[in-house]
Amino acid sequence: MFETFYGLSQTPFSRDIPTSQLYESVLLEETLGRLEYAAERRWFAVVTGDCGTGKTTTIRRYAHTLNPSKFKVLYLSDSKLTPRHFYKGLLEQLGFESKFYRGDAKRQLHREIELMRGIQHLLPVVVVDEAHLLDREMLEEVRFLLNMKMDAESPMALILVGQSELWDRLQLQAYAAIRQRIDLQCKLTHFDRSEAEAYIQRHLTYAGATQDIFSEAALDDIYRFSSGAARLINKVCTHCLMYGSQNGHRIIDDRMVKRVIEGELS
Repeated sequence: MFETFYGLSQTPFSRDIPTSQLYESVLLEETLGRLEYAAERRWFAVVTGDCGTGKTTTIRRYAHTLNPSKFKVLYLSDSKLTPRHFYKGLLEQLGFESKFYRGDAKRQLHREIELMRGIQHLLPVVVVDEAHLLDREMLEEVRFLLNMKMDAESPMALILVGQSELWDRLQLQAYAAIRQRIDLQCKLTHFDRSEAEAYIQRHLTYAGATQDIFSEAALDDIYRFSSGAARLINKVCTHCLMYGSQNGHRIIDDRMVKRVIEGELS
């Protein structure tokens, strides 16, 4: 394995890197700070970004950032999510069996949240991932869910996370009522060249690298191929490390990156 060849103690570009070891860009820190405020105020937030910009990774870091003695994070990710399964999923995470009918389940969820806030002093933070795949009925249900005490307050913080097309949809007139409910919008972007290099170095440092592995020219080509998308950076770097170790190269240069891209990733 390439880890042994390069003297690494961990796999540097895997999906299971501890959240505390992730690269913290300026945008990530800003997004986490804004979302933490949204949790405290029980706001409705929308997080969007193109494929591979680290939306789910950001939410994973966010969930670990929140104080567990103050917040209860409930996470759902289902491309075919319906209102009934939405309530069922949340209630199951709270440890309850959901009522069968949607209206009953909704009232049950509100009741359990009120008890959780009153007795355990926990604020619920509901995260719905892949929200760009939700249909209009589910998005409308979200709007009604946030009504409580004659619309005087929201029972929870709600964060929709999805690809950029989610925000494009919400701009349509048909979604005006939902859009007007949104308190906070965050957009994740691709890394620039310096951020991409810092990202790669951070992951290699986490893995235990004690010296440079990629040349500057190699980093240039990795950035051009990935356009700064974290997922593609992970992919090309991993393939390059595999190729380099198999061919006995301690330093990965731009010619090797081009060979990997053309031979394995094109």
